[in-house]
Amino acid sequence: MKSIRIGAGLGFYGDNWEPVAASIERGGVQFIASDHLAELTLAILQKDRQRDPTLGYARDVVPMLLKLWPLMRERGVRFVCNAGGLNPLGAAQAVLAAFKARGWQARVAVVSGDDVLPRLLEAEAGFDHLFTQAPVAGVRERLVFANAYVGAQPIVDALDAGAEIVITGRVADAALFLGPLVHGLGWTLGGATSEQDLNRLAQGLTVGHLLECSGQGSGGNFGSQGAWQAIPDLAHIGYPIAEVYEDGTALITKAPDTGGRINFDTVRQQLLYEVHNPHAYFSPDVVLDMGHITLHDEGHDRVRLTGARGTAPTDTLKVVAGFRDGYKAEVTWGFSWPDAWDKAQEAQATIRTLLKDKRIPHDELYVEYPGLNSAHGALAPLPKADALNQSNEIWTRLVLRTQDKAAADGFGRLFPWIGLSGPAYTCGFTGLHNTSELLGIWPTLIPRAVVEQGVGMELLS
Repeated sequence: MKSIRIGAGLGFYGDNWEPVAASIERGGVQFIASDHLAELTLAILQKDRQRDPTLGYARDVVPMLLKLWPLMRERGVRFVCNAGGLNPLGAAQAVLAAFKARGWQARVAVVSGDDVLPRLLEAEAGFDHLFTQAPVAGVRERLVFANAYVGAQPIVDALDAGAEIVITGRVADAALFLGPLVHGLGWTLGGATSEQDLNRLAQGLTVGHLLECSGQGSGGNFGSQGAWQAIPDLAHIGYPIAEVYEDGTALITKAPDTGGRINFDTVRQQLLYEVHNPHAYFSPDVVLDMGHITLHDEGHDRVRLTGARGTAPTDTLKVVAGFRDGYKAEVTWGFSWPDAWDKAQEAQATIRTLLKDKRIPHDELYVEYPGLNSAHGALAPLPKADALNQSNEIWTRLVLRTQDKAAADGFGRLFPWIGLSGPAYTCGFTGLHNTSELLGIWPTLIPRAVVEQGVGMELLS
C-alpha cells in the first residue's frame, strides 16, 4: 500500500529548526509542514507591518530555509509553511532573494486570499464576536487585520503544479499537513461525500493536529506528574514524523538518534491539545470525530493511529481579526525580607494613590506576583500574609492598561523616587519605559463561499 512520510516543522514563530534538519537527514520524509502562526502571531506581524509595509510575515522563514534548502534539495523534500502571515507574497520574495544571492533556484508558490478585512469593514451586518455575540460595529473603526482560516485545497494545487516550497497566509494549522497528504496519496478533498473519503480526511486532519506543535508532539512540554522526567534528551529532541498510508492509517514516529519520546501518553496529550469538543473538531476541510480513534503503542517511538471519523465541513470559516485596543505599560518591582509581602502591598497602594491624585486615565491596573500566582492566577491561592512576610523576596508585576499613550508613557515615572522614599529594601525595578500598543482579537465566522472565490495560488519560480 502506498504511503508517504511527512515531518513536523516549527510550532510557532521563533521555534527551533534544528530538529527539522534531523527529520530531513535521517527521517526519510518527503514533506515538511511548518506552522509559524500561533493564535496571536498575526498581532505581532501587524506591528511589524505598521513599521514597514514590506514586512508582515514570519521573518524566521528566510534563515530557516537557507539552512534547510540544501538538505531538502538533495533528498527531494518539499516544504509547506504559513510563514507568509499577513504578507505571503513578501515572504516568498524575501526567500527567493536570499536564494538568488547564493545562486540557488527553487519553485516557490504563494497562497493568498485569506485577507478578509475589506469584508468586515464594508459589511452592514454579521461578523459578531464568536463567543460574546457582540456586534463588530463596536470595533470596526479600529480593525487592522482580518484573516480567514483557509483549508488545504490551494496547498494541493501548489504541490500539483510542482512547487517545492509553498508559503501561505492564515490557513488552518492542520491543513498544512493535510495538503501534502491529499496530494501525495490521491485522496478526494473538494466535494468529498463518501464515508471512506471523509474518514481519510479525518485521519489526515488528526495527523496534522498531532504534528502541528513541533516537539510538543514528541514529549516536549509533557506534563504528566512523575513521568515527564523519563523523557530523554530534550536538548536534542526529534520532532514527530507521520508515515501515512492510502487508507489513512498513520504511524507516528520520529527520526532515529533524536531525543524526546513517542508513546501512547505523549501522543494522546497532543491529541487533546486545544480541543473543545473531541466529537466535533471543526476545520475547513472536514469535521473530525475523535471518539473512535485508537492509538496503539508499538514501542520504539512508534504509535499507530486509526479510527478517526469525518463528516462534511460547515459552510462557514473561522476568522481571526485584530483591532487597536489601547496601550499598556508594565513595571516589575521587588522587595526583600523582612516583611516583604507587606512592603509590596504598601508599594502597590502608593501607586494606586498616585494614579488617582494625578488623574491618570486608565482602564485597569493589573497586579500579579511572579513566583506566587502569575502562572495559575485564582487556581493558586496565596499563603497567608504571615507566611508571605517570611519570604526572602516578593516581586510584584503591575500593568497599566489605558487608551491614552501619554498615560502609558508616563507610568514608569511614578516609580523611581520610591527607591529611596518608599518601603525599605527595594530589590529593583524592571521595565520603567516599555509602552506597547495593544491589539485585541476578534474571532468571528464568514461564509465559506465569500472567501474561497478569492483564494488563489501563484507559482513564482
